This record gives sequence, C-alpha cells and structure tokens, in this order.
Amino acid sequence: MDKERYNCFKDGRTSVDSEPRSRRPSTSRNENVIEQVQTLVMEGRRITVRELANEIGVSTGSVHSSLTEDLGMRRVSAKFVPTFVTKHNIPVVHQASYSPDMAPCDFWLFPKLKMPLKGTRFESREDIMRNAMAWLITIPKDVIQKCFQQWQKRWEKRVHYQETTLKGIRVLYLQITKCISADQRFDTF
Repeated sequence: MDKERYNCFKDGRTSVDSEPRSRRPSTSRNENVIEQVQTLVMEGRRITVRELANEIGVSTGSVHSSLTEDLGMRRVSAKFVPTFVTKHNIPVVHQASYSPDMAPCDFWLFPKLKMPLKGTRFESREDIMRNAMAWLITIPKDVIQKCFQQWQKRWEKRVHYQETTLKGIRVLYLQITKCISADQRFDTF
C-alpha cells in the first residue's frame, strides 16, 4: 500500500484525497424505500426488520437505518420506560403483589373464572358477560363464603402479628363480616 502511494506521488500526484469514482447511486435509502418501510410498519407494528427487508427488496441494514435514522423509530426497552415516565411526570401506579398473606379474594376467583371461558371466542361484550355470569351463578354459596372467611383470617393475622393499622380495613372487615353473617348470595357481581 505504501509503495503504491509512493509511486503515485513520484508520478506527479499532489493531493492525498481520493479521486472521485463513478458508482451506482444508492437505491436502498431513498424516499420511496423510506415511505415503503413506514407504510409497512404502520400496517403491522410487530413486523421484523428481516421481513421488511424481504418485502421491500433491500438489505436488513438499510431497513434498520431507515427505521432509526430517517423515521426516528427505536425499540423501547424496559429500562428506558422508567426514565421516560420520570421525565414526563407520568404518575406510576404500583400493582399489588401476589402476597399469600394479603391476597384478596378475587385472586381466587379470576383463575377459576378464566378456565371455563378459555379458548372460546365471543361476539360481543354482552356475550362475555352472559357466559361469565352463567358460570358465576354455578359457584356454591359455601365456597364463596369460605373464600371470604379465609381472606378475613389473613387480615386478622396481618393486623395482629404486625400490629398494622390501615385505613379502611375496619370498614372492609365489617362489610365482609356482614355479608357472611347475613348469609347473602352474591348476585350482584
């Protein structure tokens, strides 16, 4: 390589810059390709870079460059979401964990409700509600009462052992006790 440069300068060359070459114009990142990428992504947001490249007929690198540099689309990662939320002052709602000592009674109910409805396609919300209500009515009253009694025991343990006082526990406790003692059927789900 050095010998070639030496010979070029020996023959009269004065510049170190490369001379312009005749190349084929780039067809992989023109306006037409960028527009096709954007259209396909908007039609199906879960399309992969490889699928886009095969569909349009350009390389995966060109599609990736079009997505990130020209269209400003980037993958969202779980580590960037908290930063975004903080930056834009979006309030975060923390979900209750599935703690066995504090699990509400509906943690018991929802898995049992999902199993008979799983794999069934419904035409409307009313159809879903009708099928769910039909299943809920078949639950024996004593099973529901047992669930609430177990929940009541968990609350009592929590308050007793950890001496925890939370607002609303007493009201909730009284409502549950009232429902159980009144021997009511839960028809108003």
